[in-house]
Amino acid sequence: MFFIFLIVVALTAIALVVLAMTVARLVGPRSYNPQKAEPYECGIPTRGKSWVQFHAGYYLYAILFLMFDIETVFLFPWAVVAAEAGVYALAGLAFFLTVLILGLAYAWKKGALEWK
Repeated sequence: MFFIFLIVVALTAIALVVLAMTVARLVGPRSYNPQKAEPYECGIPTRGKSWVQFHAGYYLYAILFLMFDIETVFLFPWAVVAAEAGVYALAGLAFFLTVLILGLAYAWKKGALEWK
């Protein structure tokens, strides 16, 4: 019974997406301008190669930001229900924070926090 429900939901989702794309293609305005096919970079035409390699430090910094942003997203709901959570939830939180702290220590050791 559950799988029939899942199949119905999946087919309904697929049908709605196909319907929305079909209606958009039929009703949407059509106009072609060669300027639309050009790459857009803040309104300034590109000169030379537009493929530029960035320093890996930018990516490491972004990943660290995401890591601690996600930490905040997970810690806030836990803090709201901390009194009713129990010891098992406290152990889970301790494990989560341990993994994050080890990740921070690793990033610190590798020099990802130094802006060069």
